[in-house]
Amino acid sequence: MNLNQQIAVFTMRLLLGLIFLMQGVGKVFKFGVENVYQNYFYGTYKELLPEFLLKATAYYTSYVEFFGGLLLCLGLFRNYVLYTFASVLLIVTFGHGLIEPIWDLSHVIYRAILLLALLLLPDHWDRFSVDQILKQKKSDIGFK
Repeated sequence: MNLNQQIAVFTMRLLLGLIFLMQGVGKVFKFGVENVYQNYFYGTYKELLPEFLLKATAYYTSYVEFFGGLLLCLGLFRNYVLYTFASVLLIVTFGHGLIEPIWDLSHVIYRAILLLALLLLPDHWDRFSVDQILKQKKSDIGFK
């Protein structure tokens, strides 16, 4: 296996993980999820969507970004994290599009490109991850 492929996947995974992690850190620790909900979700969408949905979405996206970013940086539960990130990107796309049909795609496009690339590239290229370490340990002791 080519080292460049391994480094490329590692870099993509870390970059995407850090983008989401730092966004989650900001929402969870700097602003506080309740403030994010009140100022960004409720304040923006209260006329368009039910309050329970807005609150659930604010909490879901904030904590998925934080914990998912951390897990992705470690390379733990990689595919499951990518699936939840895909759901966050779909939510963000819907939300921004609901307010402004022509909006700045920089909120989504770079993350989407990295996410889709990671989903399409073979898992075994992601050598520098906790998932691969655990997989190797399982095979060393005879589990499949």
